[in-house]
Amino acid sequence: MSAAADVGSTSAHLLVASLEARQVRALADESVFLDLGAVVDERGTLGEEVTAELVANLRGFAERARTLGAPGLTAVGTEPLRRALDAARAVRAIERDLGLPLHVISHDEEALLTLVGVTAGRPVTGELAVVDVGGGSTELIVVGADRPATVAGFRLGAARLTARFALEDPPTGASLEAMRGEARARIAPAPEMRPSELVAVGGTADNLLKLLPVAMIDRTLTPERIREALAILAREPAEAVAARYGLRPLRARLLPAGAAILAAVLERYGVERLPVSGAGMRDGLAIVSARAGGAWRDRLATLSLGWPEWEPPDRGPA
Repeated sequence: MSAAADVGSTSAHLLVASLEARQVRALADESVFLDLGAVVDERGTLGEEVTAELVANLRGFAERARTLGAPGLTAVGTEPLRRALDAARAVRAIERDLGLPLHVISHDEEALLTLVGVTAGRPVTGELAVVDVGGGSTELIVVGADRPATVAGFRLGAARLTARFALEDPPTGASLEAMRGEARARIAPAPEMRPSELVAVGGTADNLLKLLPVAMIDRTLTPERIREALAILAREPAEAVAARYGLRPLRARLLPAGAAILAAVLERYGVERLPVSGAGMRDGLAIVSARAGGAWRDRLATLSLGWPEWEPPDRGPA
């Protein structure tokens, strides 16, 4: 049993899961909307009120994990905590009030956790690339059997791109083209590679599938399917799209920007098929914290290379 939480630009998420034979079986997979990225964009800090809200939500996550039998909760903060000028104060408040460390992780650590989530600790035999489009940033990691992991982190996320270019709802053709152009420009410096497989993780890719029944069957995006999804998103307001396809309204509002970023990644590498994994960073965090306990961060680079068989996890405080 393992519990993992991450605090991102749009939402905070909780995963409580049982781990057995490389299978991560979710007992709870929950999220709460906080919009920390927008708060930090506006004023550069979280502030006391938002910090108190974050503490309250993490307290709820910890109680939920405890109720389900998890021995502890491992929590990380990503893009908004990396940028907030008062992040250290927020981290101290969380540890003081909850006795819970909030690890503010780097782009590289975020990508390595995602890699572990996708591979479930299996050693990589070919060249694998994984892309994760978040609200405030995008992470791209490339790893192979004979090469160390290469990570590229971009301050290019669905929420940030939406706030800058998609002021209308639904987005106009001009807004969509502006987002595509910005995404291409930001992704252009990504590392050169010819991966045998490129995989997407995260809410952007997962929710784009919901717009396209055929894509739900094979859980694969293509340039054509992304264009179809963008056409759907441009036809009616986000509230209507959300009601029609079973999405959260905010997620529907951010999807055009997320789709533009994924399209730019496919274009950058000339890839025609993008499988979407149901696993991601929280799965990876649950796995490494169960395996390495409180030492998970020190051991992350090694753990990301995988291990030959699933062994009983090392015990230790999260």
